[in-house]
Amino acid sequence: MNATAAEKPWTVPMLAEAKREGRRLVMLTAYDAGFARVLDENGTDLVLVGDSLGMVVQGHASTLPVTVDDIAYHTACVARGLKRALLIADLPFGADATPERALEASLRFLRAGAAMVKLEGAGFKLDIIRHLVEREIPVCAHLGLTPQSVLRLGGFKVQGREAAAAAKLRQDARLVAEAGASLLVLECVPSALAAEITAASAIPTIGIGAGPGCDGQVLVLHDLLGANTGHRRPKFVKDFLAEGSSIAGAVRAFAAAVRDGRFPDAAHSYE
Repeated sequence: MNATAAEKPWTVPMLAEAKREGRRLVMLTAYDAGFARVLDENGTDLVLVGDSLGMVVQGHASTLPVTVDDIAYHTACVARGLKRALLIADLPFGADATPERALEASLRFLRAGAAMVKLEGAGFKLDIIRHLVEREIPVCAHLGLTPQSVLRLGGFKVQGREAAAAAKLRQDARLVAEAGASLLVLECVPSALAAEITAASAIPTIGIGAGPGCDGQVLVLHDLLGANTGHRRPKFVKDFLAEGSSIAGAVRAFAAAVRDGRFPDAAHSYE
């Protein structure tokens, strides 16, 4: 569905409203103004300047080399291409190691045009979330497979399959919401667990490899378009360019498939 000038720009309170009304949220990553404009005009609700840029734009093997300067630059670029979608900026590896560092980076991202920042994990990050929210900075949490933890995890692996790990994910989802997060990304989580977390969550969930039971879905733009990034394609990735026939068509196809519940299907989810 194409966005029109009559549609309101997205705000943080509208996310909770969408969850209450059962409207699925559509999120994609972007790293420049041109692609941001295409996303904005073709049904994308949320745009993420992800630290995924380290892998799909800069060519690194992980997201770890991405800096605050990188995210600030790309956030400013993307912001210039948006009129309606809500812009989220990733706090890169180490930027949220202390409340002070997280605040400094977040202020840069908001000044560049973001409306929200995203950070990975719970634990001590709960204090970071509270610190930012108390200072009027909206936060998106990220649980499950957290790419910044790739060294500790030993690779990019599905999270929450064992009973203890599933219980921790349920608890962490509750705690990030209680700390003040307004949105929660669930990555590479078994479908049934993600649906359970979503049903119990006070805030909307966005899935990526977390099955159809989340309140919305996100993909990396390069994956949506079937681009060869030099990395193994995860199971949850689908090439929407093949059915959309153009970049704008691929974005519209993704948005429609998310909103009507066709994506992700079992072939693009984990059990």
